[in-house]
Amino acid sequence: MKERVQKILSQRGITSRRKAEKLILSGRVKLNGHLVQLGDKVDPKCDLLEIDGQIIQLIKRPDFLYILLNKPKRVVSTCDDPQHRITVLDLLPEKLCHGTGLHPVGRLDFNSTGALLLTNDGELTLNLTHPRYHLPKTYEVVISGNISETRLQQWREGVMLMGKKTLPAQVEVINRRFHQQIHLRVVITEGRNRQIRRIVQQMGCKVIRLHRSSIGSITVDSGSLHESNLPSGHYRLLTNSEIDFLRSRSDFITTVSQKLS
Repeated sequence: MKERVQKILSQRGITSRRKAEKLILSGRVKLNGHLVQLGDKVDPKCDLLEIDGQIIQLIKRPDFLYILLNKPKRVVSTCDDPQHRITVLDLLPEKLCHGTGLHPVGRLDFNSTGALLLTNDGELTLNLTHPRYHLPKTYEVVISGNISETRLQQWREGVMLMGKKTLPAQVEVINRRFHQQIHLRVVITEGRNRQIRRIVQQMGCKVIRLHRSSIGSITVDSGSLHESNLPSGHYRLLTNSEIDFLRSRSDFITTVSQKLS
């Protein structure tokens, strides 16, 4: 059965679908001796696919991996980094990363910590990062500055951020500390770039700590800002029920997208 080249490369753990598209556009991928164009399809059983002149093994598909990592600070949520900083893949055993196509689903910024999913399931990644995928994500946020209840209520209802209103959020004050520090628990269902940090900055304050404790019901924490079931920098495989949950939400996005296309 023929599939699009970028999909096959993602499924076989060669690279992510997004990177595969970049390779194709830069003229580095050939199919049966001819440059591949976006939309070209390949039959793994009989076609010859090359990247930079190297023949790609297409028959064997690596086993799918589904991992939860408790990301520490000062680690980038990418597979590689031109600045040679530590990446999330550097925290995992080599056997999980070599030739498997493992990659993070979404990102946590450099100085944020907590729950991050990694997988080599390209279809799942594509759906979980779809704009219509509103899976709640819970954050523990420590803020320096004084935010009034009025401003917090505005945040709950949605605020303008870079020309577009954010979706409603759950914002709970856990405690107000000395030196004008506030500990909040924030639940959002969208994932714009540095969303929480930008909102806090708009309110004239600064994020001291940003920790994602859970993605849906998948959690790294025991419920305390200072305790974790999964230590910082450690990982675990998702349970079958957690994988089934993500797949069910992923299938929903696929169904909605097909109806709208």
